[in-house]
Amino acid sequence: MNDSKTSTVTTFVLLGFPGCQEMKSFLFSLFFGVYVFTIMGNGTIVYAVSLDRWLHTPMYILLANFAFLEICYITSTVPNMLVNFLSETKSISSVGCFLQFYFFTSLGTTETYFLCIMAYDRYLAICRPLHYPTIMTPRLCYILISLCWVFGFLSYSVSTVQLSQLSFCGSNIIDHFMCDMDPLIALSCAPASITEIVFYTLSSLIIILTLLYILGSYTLLLIAVLKVPSAAGRRKAFSTCGSHLTVVCLFFGALLAMYVSPTANNPAAMQKIMTLFYSVVTPFLNPLIYSLRNKEMKAALKKVLRIQ
Repeated sequence: MNDSKTSTVTTFVLLGFPGCQEMKSFLFSLFFGVYVFTIMGNGTIVYAVSLDRWLHTPMYILLANFAFLEICYITSTVPNMLVNFLSETKSISSVGCFLQFYFFTSLGTTETYFLCIMAYDRYLAICRPLHYPTIMTPRLCYILISLCWVFGFLSYSVSTVQLSQLSFCGSNIIDHFMCDMDPLIALSCAPASITEIVFYTLSSLIIILTLLYILGSYTLLLIAVLKVPSAAGRRKAFSTCGSHLTVVCLFFGALLAMYVSPTANNPAAMQKIMTLFYSVVTPFLNPLIYSLRNKEMKAALKKVLRIQ
């Protein structure tokens, strides 16, 4: 640990969730269980879709890729958090800190793009069912998936480089369980208003524009569903879209509170809770939300469990 006010900081200390040893042991067990369930649940979805040829359709290909993304997303923060529960130093190198920030923001951005193309897929399936097979071909589906990953990892590359160029001196203690923009900006030797403006402007644009696109798609979708004459048809349409809309509400609700406006004045505990909600809780609930509300997915998961 480097507490000198004149030396440049080369390592950071992630305070995480302070408390007595019994509390840390409880939190370790809790988050370890959540992490294992998330990996197993989302991994089972990926395996079920790859195993069942009847699920080799754009909707389930997107779902399998989304489940894989959730595994990557929770892995960007939770393993390091678990190590820190057992560690006395809780230190992370500056390079490791910037890499965690980059992967965390990139994977989160990729998730917003995925939710957009999943909304587009549902819009086509319900609003333009006759044209759906010719528009949403497997080739287009894989192109959209590739674009999500590419643009997701390009989006915050500039902000990460800007952040890594800052000088950090004085305290090296980050009151968070991960490396995020606000705690790092607070430790910089000089104000970094340009870095902060670029980051929050980009975050606001990505979150608001993707959310508006999803809401617009679902507005058109809702209008189309209400025109369906049979009640059974309406129920099937709502059931198909309900899972995706639930994930959108959970994920974007926390993102709007966290990143659309700077949160430096928010208590550190509140920032931790909001970050946990969209980075840990949403990936954890994803297998439950999609499996409980989808008959085809439930059947595929039962098949996988019988095989295993």
